[in-house]
Amino acid sequence: MEAEIIKLEKKMVVRKVESRDLEQIIALQKLCFPDLEPWRIEQLQSHLDVFPDGQICAEYDGAIIGSSSSLILNYDEYYNKNNWDEITDKGYITNHNPEGDNLYGIEVMVHPDFRDMKIGQRLYDARKALAERLNLRSILIGTKIPNYVKYAEEMTPAKYVQEVMAQNIYDPNLTFQLNNGFVIKQIVKKYATADKSVPEYSTITEWNNIEYQHVAKHLYKTAFPVRICVIQYMMKKIDSFEEFIQQCEYYIDVAHNYKSDFVVFPEIFTAQLLSFLEMETPSLSAKKLATFTEPYVAAMLSFAVKYNVNIIGGSHYAEENGKVYNIAYLFRRDGTYEKQYKIHVTPNEKHLWQISSGDELKVFSTDCGKIAILICYDIDFPELARLVTDRGANIIFTPFNTDERQGYMRVRYCAQARAVENQVYTVIAGTVGNLTHVEHLDIQYAQSAIFTPSDFSFPRDGIMAECTPNIEMVIVGDVDLELLKRTRKSGTVTQLKSRRTDLYAIKEMT
Repeated sequence: MEAEIIKLEKKMVVRKVESRDLEQIIALQKLCFPDLEPWRIEQLQSHLDVFPDGQICAEYDGAIIGSSSSLILNYDEYYNKNNWDEITDKGYITNHNPEGDNLYGIEVMVHPDFRDMKIGQRLYDARKALAERLNLRSILIGTKIPNYVKYAEEMTPAKYVQEVMAQNIYDPNLTFQLNNGFVIKQIVKKYATADKSVPEYSTITEWNNIEYQHVAKHLYKTAFPVRICVIQYMMKKIDSFEEFIQQCEYYIDVAHNYKSDFVVFPEIFTAQLLSFLEMETPSLSAKKLATFTEPYVAAMLSFAVKYNVNIIGGSHYAEENGKVYNIAYLFRRDGTYEKQYKIHVTPNEKHLWQISSGDELKVFSTDCGKIAILICYDIDFPELARLVTDRGANIIFTPFNTDERQGYMRVRYCAQARAVENQVYTVIAGTVGNLTHVEHLDIQYAQSAIFTPSDFSFPRDGIMAECTPNIEMVIVGDVDLELLKRTRKSGTVTQLKSRRTDLYAIKEMT
C-alpha cells in the first residue's frame, strides 16, 4: 500500500527556466493572457542568455504551470519614461544591468487550473530569495489594475488605489502584491499599451529588501574602454609548426605590451602550416591541417594566460566526427576557451576544401562584456549580427581571408553596415602576402580595421583604426562600451529602439 501511495505522488518544483521549457511558457501565456501578443522564442531565449537566474518557473508533474521573468536595473534611470517596452528593451531585456540595485519583474503567470496552490506566492518568494542573494535593494513590478474599469467613472486611479489599500476594493493584481509585502511607489499611464483589455493606468509597486547592505557602486560610468589589437598577418613560407607558434607568440606579446584586452588573428591563418607540408588536393590538405588542432589550441590557450589577453584565434580547419569545420576559437585569459563554427561556408570552401557548415550561433561572455564571432562570409548575412546583438553582444569580431579586393570589399562594407545597423563595434582581421606553395591560398588581400557606429560620439567616418592595405602590421584601438550604451539610448538615431517589431522580427530556429 505504501509503495502505491508513493507511486501516485506528484512533485512540484520551483526552478530556473531552461531552453526546453520555452514552448510550454509561450503556450501558458496564451492561456493566461489571450488578449496579449505572446512571447516569441527569441525573446525568451534572450532572457536565458542575458539573465538566467531571473527566469523562474513552477513545474508540476513534468508540466510548466507558472513562470516569472525579471531583470536587474537602476529604476531611477527609467522613472520618467516608465513603460514596459522601455524597461524590457521590447521584451529582450538586453538592457539588464548586473550592477543595478533593483530586480524588476516583467511578468508572472499561473495556469488557471492551479491557482489554488499558491503558485504565485512561490514564484514571488523565489524572486525575494534572489534579491536577497544578490543583495539588491528592492523588487519593482509594473502592474495593470484590471478592476479599475468598474470604478473609472466615479473615482481617480489614485482614489481607487487607496481603496484597494484600505481593503474596501479587491483588485486581483494589486491586492495580491500588497498581501505579499509590496507598497505603492507610483501610478503610471500607458505602461503596457499592447494590452487593450484593461484600463491604461498601472501601478509600480515595490518590495524592499530589509537585508540589503549598501555597497558603493559606480552606477554611472564615464567610460568602459576595451583595447583591441588587430593582427594583419603575413602568410609566407615557414618550415615548422614551432616557427608558426613563434610568430603567433610574437604578436600576442605585442598586444600584451600595449595592454590590450583582445588580440585578433585572421581566418584560417593556420593554413600557413601547409607551406611546409606536401600539397595534396584541398580537401586532403584541410584534413592534414586539422591534425594540428590539439597543439594549436594548447599553445594559444597558454599564451592567453601567460600574456593576460583574450585571443580571438582567427579560425582553423578542425576535424570532428569525420567532418572538417572552419572554427574560430576564443581563448580567454582565465584559461578557458570556446568555439564558433562558420555557419555559411563559401562555394570554394564547400566544393574544393569540403568544409561542413556549423549550425549554432553563439554569444560569448568575457571580462569585457559579451562578444560574438562571425567568420568572414557570415558577416554578409545581417540576420546573424542582429541575433547576436539582441543577445547582448557589443563587439562582433570577423576574422577573414580574401584573395582579391572585390572579396575584401564585401567583408568590409558588410562589417561597417552591421556596425551602423546594430550600434555595435565590428572588427575585421585579414591575411596578406602569398603562399606560393599552397594551391587555392596562394594570394591574399586585406585591410584590417575596427569600425564603430555612425554618430557624433564616434569617429567621423566610423573607423576607429585601420591598417595600410596589404602589408604586415598591427593596429591598436580603444572602443568604449559605456559610450555604446548611452548612444543606444539617446543617440541621434536609435536603430535598435526604433525597430518596428510589430511589423517584422527575426526568428531564431531552435
